Amino acid sequence: MTDIATLKAEITLCMFDQYGTVVDMQGGLRAVAAPFLKAKGSTIDPNAFVTWWRRTHFENSMIDALLDHPHTPYREIGHLSVRQVMDRAGIRHTEDEVRALVAAIERLTCFPEVPAALARLHTRYKLAVLSNGDPDMLEAAKKYHGIPFDAVISVDEANAFKPHRATYLMAARRMDTPPHRILFVANHEFDCVGAKAAGLRTAFVDRRRRPFARWPHQPDLIVKDMTELAELMA
Repeated sequence: MTDIATLKAEITLCMFDQYGTVVDMQGGLRAVAAPFLKAKGSTIDPNAFVTWWRRTHFENSMIDALLDHPHTPYREIGHLSVRQVMDRAGIRHTEDEVRALVAAIERLTCFPEVPAALARLHTRYKLAVLSNGDPDMLEAAKKYHGIPFDAVISVDEANAFKPHRATYLMAARRMDTPPHRILFVANHEFDCVGAKAAGLRTAFVDRRRRPFARWPHQPDLIVKDMTELAELMA
């Protein structure tokens, strides 16, 4: 890992993934899925359902990113994925129910320590989001997470989902900041690998206590939560 003093001297902007890093996606969607599944008479564990949903969404996003065609909106990938999971699980559903489950993503709230930690970081650095979410979804989410980011950027502008290299470089241009002066922060290994490969510095928020694979693109920092990140960098 990179020396903290060196990192602090170089970084001028902290850029965050939103879903699962700033906001609690697993917990928030689990709370939505639990009553839905109960009403359907399903015995599927809500946490397992959400994990299946998120993994299917990620897989479908990666397929879309490799098709070399116009970018499919995050919301549409979400509808496709939730529908796919419920079809496989044998859960009867309507399109309104599919849309309602995906719309819950817009109302996710922060992990408990995030507001205070980001407030500390904001005293020293600019703060931005780079998310796979659609622009209107990210705009709607602002009143629920309440973080005053200097910019909220959607990958829609790069015509691809993360971890495509173009997404990180587009965000760096938008912020008028050289990639090596950006610390990209994510709870997802794929996002840290993608950002580091694009020339950004990275911090892996290891909330789930999982070893980082032996990629050549290792994070500059590994922290257990945002509080630790703020203590090190602010």
